[in-house]
Amino acid sequence: MQCLKRILYEFLGSFLFSLNERDLVFIGKFLGKIMWVFLPKRKRVAIEQIKLHLGKEKKEALNIAKKSFLNSGISFLELIMKRKVDYRFFERIRFKNKEILEKMISIDRPIVSVTAHIGSWELLGALVSLTFKERPIQIVVRHPKEEAFKEILMRFRSSYNVEIVPNKDSALKILSCLKRKGIVAFLVDQNCGKRWAIFIKFFKDFAAVNMGPALMAIRSNALVWPVFLLRDKDHYIFENFEPLDVSTIKGDLKERIKKVAEFYTQHVENIVKKYPDQWFWMHRRWKTRPPWEKIRNTKYLSKNS
Repeated sequence: MQCLKRILYEFLGSFLFSLNERDLVFIGKFLGKIMWVFLPKRKRVAIEQIKLHLGKEKKEALNIAKKSFLNSGISFLELIMKRKVDYRFFERIRFKNKEILEKMISIDRPIVSVTAHIGSWELLGALVSLTFKERPIQIVVRHPKEEAFKEILMRFRSSYNVEIVPNKDSALKILSCLKRKGIVAFLVDQNCGKRWAIFIKFFKDFAAVNMGPALMAIRSNALVWPVFLLRDKDHYIFENFEPLDVSTIKGDLKERIKKVAEFYTQHVENIVKKYPDQWFWMHRRWKTRPPWEKIRNTKYLSKNS
């Protein structure tokens, strides 16, 4: 069965790779429309989260959610486009805060780059790869459980100076890259289990924020650099912000981790507010609940039993 799946994925990957960008965008939008129709639970999740956290009426929330689905379809197929990206790609990018980017290129420090599932996140890795050619680069991802699918995703995501690293049990590998003054990129907007969670206010509710990027930054004395690549019709917008120098943060380890996690969580919230229809709203971002809610609910039940 795995062999047949590999053959299917190889064929599909080769076919998609042979297409031009316009065709891939068209197919990506079509994929987004299919998800909109055949994933009603995810559609409801997206609409309700937009209504609650952005304060939108149902009609506007539905419109943002639908655009978000289309964006997600395009973003997934940009994984195929990633291997075609070269220096000509820079001509289609409008750089915001370019002086910060120039500073990060020249600075002699390890960098923890933080981003989110917004805009063209898959292409962002290719852009960083071209910009920081002399540095080792890792991208930390959650691998799908299906082995054959995981293999083809890794191949399309990898390039000559980018190593794809699983998010589990890779701390030593990540620290090794950072100690060589490399760049390690994390997607920091996903829900996570309580083991690695620190609960931080994200929009109007507490969300489980992965403390891993913060811990890796502190252990390696890195700069934490928020970076995003947004879609603007046939062009792109590169948004990057002043990095946080973890060496300036005071307190014990727990306090420092929280301050770093708050830093990148706030940047994600700001960029989602700015480009709400390009974020991955179908994801159940607030699924894992803080432990104090269970304690509060248990006390309430015991009082009223």
